[in-house]
Amino acid sequence: MLSQTVSSLGSEILVEQTVSINKAINAQEVAVKEKHARTCILGTHHEKGAQTFWSVVNRLPLSGNAVLCWKFCHVFHKLLRDGHSNVLKDSVRYKNELSDMSRMWGHLSEGYGQLCSIYLKLLRTKMEFHTKNPRFPGNLQMSDRQLDEAGENDVNNFFQLTVEMFDYLECELNLFQTVFSSLDMSRSVSVTAAGQCRLAPLIQVILDCSHLYDYTVKLLFKLHSCLPADTLQGHRDRFLEQFRKLKDLFYRSSNLQYFKRLIQIPQLPENPPNFLRASALSEHISPVVVIPAEASSPDSEPITDLVEMDTGPQSLFDNKFDDIFGSSFSSDPFNFNSQNGMNKDDKDRLIEQLYGEIAALKEELENFKAESARGAVQLRGRASELEAELAEQRHLKQQAQDESEFLRTELEELKKQREDTEKAQRSLTEIERRAQANEQRYSKLKEKYSELVQNHADLLRKNAEVTKQVTVARQAQRDVEREKKELEDSFQRVSEQAQRKSQEQAEVLDTLKRELAASRQELQVLQATLESSTKAGAEQSTRLTSLEQERDSLSQAAERHREEMTALRAELQQLRDTLSHQQESNRTELETLQTQLRDKESREQGLQQRVAEERFALVQGTAREAERMVQDALARMEDPAHISCTGSADCLLSRTLAASECAERLQDAHSKFLSDRTAVGSLLPCLGLFAHLVSETLLQGSATSHLAPMEPADRLLELCRQCGSEAVSYLSALQDPGTVESADCSPVTTCLGRISTIGEELRPKGLDVKQEELGDLVDKEMAATAAAIETAAARIEEMLSKARAGDTGVKLEVNERILGSCTGLMQAIHVLVLASKDLQREIVESGRGAASPKEFYAKNSRWTEGLISASKAVGWGATVLVDAADLVVQGKGTFEELMVCSREIAASTAQLVAASKVKADKDSTNLCKLQQASRGVTQATAAVVASTKAGKSQVEEKDSMDFSSMTLTQIKRQEMDSQVRVLELENQLQKERQKLGELRKKHYELAGVAEGWEEDD
Repeated sequence: MLSQTVSSLGSEILVEQTVSINKAINAQEVAVKEKHARTCILGTHHEKGAQTFWSVVNRLPLSGNAVLCWKFCHVFHKLLRDGHSNVLKDSVRYKNELSDMSRMWGHLSEGYGQLCSIYLKLLRTKMEFHTKNPRFPGNLQMSDRQLDEAGENDVNNFFQLTVEMFDYLECELNLFQTVFSSLDMSRSVSVTAAGQCRLAPLIQVILDCSHLYDYTVKLLFKLHSCLPADTLQGHRDRFLEQFRKLKDLFYRSSNLQYFKRLIQIPQLPENPPNFLRASALSEHISPVVVIPAEASSPDSEPITDLVEMDTGPQSLFDNKFDDIFGSSFSSDPFNFNSQNGMNKDDKDRLIEQLYGEIAALKEELENFKAESARGAVQLRGRASELEAELAEQRHLKQQAQDESEFLRTELEELKKQREDTEKAQRSLTEIERRAQANEQRYSKLKEKYSELVQNHADLLRKNAEVTKQVTVARQAQRDVEREKKELEDSFQRVSEQAQRKSQEQAEVLDTLKRELAASRQELQVLQATLESSTKAGAEQSTRLTSLEQERDSLSQAAERHREEMTALRAELQQLRDTLSHQQESNRTELETLQTQLRDKESREQGLQQRVAEERFALVQGTAREAERMVQDALARMEDPAHISCTGSADCLLSRTLAASECAERLQDAHSKFLSDRTAVGSLLPCLGLFAHLVSETLLQGSATSHLAPMEPADRLLELCRQCGSEAVSYLSALQDPGTVESADCSPVTTCLGRISTIGEELRPKGLDVKQEELGDLVDKEMAATAAAIETAAARIEEMLSKARAGDTGVKLEVNERILGSCTGLMQAIHVLVLASKDLQREIVESGRGAASPKEFYAKNSRWTEGLISASKAVGWGATVLVDAADLVVQGKGTFEELMVCSREIAASTAQLVAASKVKADKDSTNLCKLQQASRGVTQATAAVVASTKAGKSQVEEKDSMDFSSMTLTQIKRQEMDSQVRVLELENQLQKERQKLGELRKKHYELAGVAEGWEEDD
């Protein structure tokens, strides 16, 4: 009967704890009820651990419902703080699962996803902290003496402990801030059920933060008394940051209505503690969080003292014993005077003897009951452990099934990638067909060179697409290899895990066998005890019939335990069979996947071989087309129709330089291709560009020879033919697999260098000005330009003064606006000339080396001549602009002339900027200033044009077209006169445009290098 009572009491507590856990952790977005959380906490103290909690939680879908996971974190936090000390030990094994769940929820940026991720990370940090520092209880409540003992009077331990507390507090504050940022503080979220669901866990966070802050301050004062202040600078900076965050969060929390009735939040001091002053420790006040007595929720229940849970069964035993044997000895249950005629002394002696025997039997019975109760509790606890292990084995089985499903998914992905590879192969076949069509098409396009260039550009674009598709195929191949490697690793992990599970199951079975043997021995002892009790009961059968009933109940309980152990053994055997079947199926799937992998590898090797052949075929096709382009250029050199084509030596030099650079790049690409046959991405474009540039060089050399003297012309033609022959030989070698490695582009480069030498000989020899005088001439022209600009600005100021003295009304307003914009333009040009001088000086200093500035100017004569020409144009434009403005102010000029002059001077300054920045460094500060000044000139020019147009529209008076008094004949006559005037103006406009074109053409001829740069004076 006693074992039944203990069993029923333990079952009721277990069921009540399971129900409370399921009620506390549910999917409703409301706060966890206090009574359910309290029952969970009491359950951990009753069973001295958290096995029941985790057995229930493992069956919940925490990974599928964010609200459910959030409430689980809240309840688990409470258990770590207020539950039994063994909760941490029972929960450490699930630390990796909490980390995986945290990473999974971290991918969700809305709702409870980020909150769950951060809360799980906090719980993992809390478990790690208490595991490393077992002296700290779960609720972090310690005295100063215990805090000192935790560091073991070692400054290194205190230093490390402070860092760990900083990390712990950082996780607490991160959760605090994330919860507040997820709430809409513009509304009263603390009075809604959803808001309270998010705010409820912050009570545990506030309790932890208050203790962590207090301990951090005390440890920092202790460290500052032992270590230099510079060593702890990082600690102080981190503490100040956390102090500001914690103070702000405490202040914001204290203003919420939800917290006001549940917790009294302390306020931190206005300023952080000064750790550099040791006496500041006495000013520190530890923050105390107060939970009012009335803060408990209405659905809470009174907490029963945990000690009374152990005394209840004992009182129950006493009551049942009193019911059987009587509650008092004064009732005298045996009235011997009424049964026999013994005297009083014998009766008293017999009564005392019977009382002694009864007391001894009672004591023996109590001992027997206590031993039976302990054995029943141990057996029931062992049954609970076996159930937990069975649940764990089921969980491992589920994980194995999930991994198998994951491997099947990966296999499907590999099949999809194989289909993509086949598609890419079909695309390569289609590309090959298109390449053949292009080859037939290009064979018909040898008549016109311009059409050949356009079609060749199309070929280059198609080759780029082919290269891109080859690159995509290569990337797909690398992905397949990576997937294959990952699949092999997954198979290896599954095999190791299956082997490890088998070993663990064997160990579990051995342990169960040993425990079953121990249980049989205990049952035998119990049976022996029962037999002795039966014998004693037979002697006292008239008085101890209840003992026989108790023995029967114990026998029934033992039988039930045997049946339970038999059922557990059968279930374990079934689980073992299931796992064996699962291992066999996994082994079969592993062999199938390995077979598929081998097939995949063979197909990949075939695909690689075909891709390599396709790559070389692309190289051959491109080289073949390039060879035809060069041969076409050689044929056009011999064409009589090409004799009329002429060219300059400068153009020949530019083409030769481009061809030489392309030949060097082609040589590098060829080397890369020889080392790695997959590197065709850089070789194909270089082949097409090489053929194009060499063809242009040959044709330009032939055209240049038509205007050159006899001897240089013959040498130039001979070198062009030799260069074309070498290029054809090189391209032919690239098409043959046997000679592709020995192909050499250096003879082509040598011929291009010799052609460049002849081109230098054919260039115009320069100007009449001596080279050594160029430097002085540059300085003179820049100084003359600056002087002309200053003179123009002074004249404009003088004209403005005269206009203000002599003009009034609209005319004065127009003249002031125009002259003011002209003054702004002169100032902008002055700034531009100064910036050009600075940039010119920087160019000369950085480029002359050990030579003098004059030698630098002489060496770069063409650039110097352009700079002088641009400077002259700016000075001349400034003078013309001032003359035009003077005429407009006097009423003798036109507004159009002023606008043309302003645009002309803007063009001249642009020429000066272009000439200045030809040799400048792109990162030069003076170049940036010059470009900024150029933009200022452009804006000032636009201002002049705008002010001129506005003045023109303001001054001109439009004729009023009133035809009301005219007759039909007069109107017809006026219409004919207007048509005649329109035709005359159109004729004049066309003639002026032709004249302007001839003038510009002549200007360009006079400004050329060959005719002399001073002839425009």
